[in-house]
Amino acid sequence: MFAEENGLKGDPRLRAIFETIRVVPHFPKPGIMFQDITPLFTNPEVFKHAVDIFVERYRDKGISVVAGVEARGFMFAPPIALAIGAKFVPLRKRGKLPGEVFSECYDLEYGKDCLEMHIDAVEKGDKAVVIDDLIATGGTLTAAIKLIERVGAEVIECACVIGVPAAMFQGQKRLNGRPIYMLVEPKDFEGSC
Repeated sequence: MFAEENGLKGDPRLRAIFETIRVVPHFPKPGIMFQDITPLFTNPEVFKHAVDIFVERYRDKGISVVAGVEARGFMFAPPIALAIGAKFVPLRKRGKLPGEVFSECYDLEYGKDCLEMHIDAVEKGDKAVVIDDLIATGGTLTAAIKLIERVGAEVIECACVIGVPAAMFQGQKRLNGRPIYMLVEPKDFEGSC
């Protein structure tokens, strides 16, 4: 569900987030219209808006783990975790974490990848939310859910800054019906044909 459908219709923070996102055409390959959230981080007020909206949503839900998907999920997950009193768990690309890890491979819109998590990062009974920048096909979030639930924890919800509406239904099927919370829809490339 989009934040506007959950009580934030007309919230100026959502408009500011949407306006700050930039579209990079044909990145990382031809035909992809990359939704670049990095301008949010150069605007402290808008970055705080995004974090605050997630914190408002998860503050009183008993969340004990905020898992951030590498790399852009890393930017949002730690401040959310600190604000709600949960631990931050990094979900990293293959070979980036030292020590023993669980691995889960998945398909991307434009390739394949793997996520890893330390085997002791999450405990049975933990309640988690997974944070990423964007959901397109749901592959990355599905891998994240599998990693976290492998040890008996429960993923309560997945959250993204940007949700691709057409892909949302495919993504939700892949997530076995788990809720997806998204702040804004993707921007169109201005000046595209």
